[in-house]
This record gives sequence, structure tokens and C-alpha cells, in this order.
Amino acid sequence: MRVVLAEDLALLRDGLIRLLEAFGLEVVEAVDNGPSLLRALTTHRPDVAVVDVRLPPTFTDEGLKAALEARKRVPGLPVLVLSQHVEQLYARELLSDGSGGLGYLLKDRVSDVAQFVDAVRRVAGGGTALDPDVVAQLLTRHAREEPLRTLTPREREVLGLMAEGRSNAAIAARMFVTEKAVSKHTNSIFGKLGLPRSEDDNRRVLAVLKFLGA
Repeated sequence: MRVVLAEDLALLRDGLIRLLEAFGLEVVEAVDNGPSLLRALTTHRPDVAVVDVRLPPTFTDEGLKAALEARKRVPGLPVLVLSQHVEQLYARELLSDGSGGLGYLLKDRVSDVAQFVDAVRRVAGGGTALDPDVVAQLLTRHAREEPLRTLTPREREVLGLMAEGRSNAAIAARMFVTEKAVSKHTNSIFGKLGLPRSEDDNRRVLAVLKFLGA
């Protein structure tokens, strides 16, 4: 699996390269600024990009802007944002096309290396991986909008876990309920949101994320 990495802190960048390569991933290029990231993504067209939000030259949103532009040029390019910050505007824009292969994790909440690498692989495979705090902020952004506010607290919890990329079985284990109960909740969620049903977990999650990013 080929990875392009964007991180401006040299020690962290080197650490991520070593980590990813230790798990059998190939880092084809590691960059430290927005323009270089865009060039690397469009040149290499990697299986997945791991991108920090705030890169030189502005240290504001260069990483996300480069990722968004790269996905316009290479539709469906998998992107996993790894940042200390939740940039709601660009996060919603990144999620809005619903084409899959998207993630947004917060650096200070990544505590398990294996789970992080699993998230990288899941995004590369067209799935999703969102930190619960990112999901919560996106949900809060729409809290007063119909039809999201028609969801029950339990349905909102299920929706958040789905957006993290969890399967029905994983949601059931997390909530200490049966898969049948989770299926009932998800069917209710999709009915209230007017989203098409699908047996494909990634497709269902992406439909929800498309709604959250709209």
C-alpha cells in the first residue's frame, strides 16, 4: 500500500514514516508544506494520503486545501486527516462528495498504533474513520436542522459510531445491545434522514457522512 504523508514537524514525520513502514506500508513521499503535498498527491496518486491540516506556508489550512484540490483532480483519492484541530468548514467540504476513502483523526487522541494503522487501511479501502470528537462537532453543527433533530439520543449515538467507521457488530458490542437492535436503529435513522438503505456498511456510513457534510 502506497502512502503520501504530509507533516511539518520533522520528528513526528520521521516517526510516522517508521511506524507505517513497520506495518508493511510504503511511504512513497513525505512532505512538509501544502504546495509539495498537492504535487505529491497528483504525481504519485497514492493508495492513501495521511495529511496534517496546518502546513506551511500559512500554517492555517494548507493541508486540507491541498487534499481537497487533489481530490478534484484525482476523484476518490483516499485521504486521512491527522490533526490537532477540527476545521469544520473544510471537514464538511471534504466529506460532502460522499465518494469514500475519508478519515479525520485527532493527534492527541490516537493512543493505539494498531488502531491507527487499521484506520489508514480502512480509508485506503474506501471506508471511513472519524474521531468521535469530529463527529460530535459535525452533529452539533446540524443540531437545529431538520431532519437530524428528529433522531432520538440512542439513534444519534448509533449515527456517531457509524460515522467512525464501525460495523453493526462493533456498534452492538460498544453499546451492549444486539445486532438486531442496531439494525432497527439504523433503519430508523435512514428513514428519518431520507437516505437509501444498503447492505454495504461503508456505503451506508458514507451516505450519513454526505448528509453531515452537506
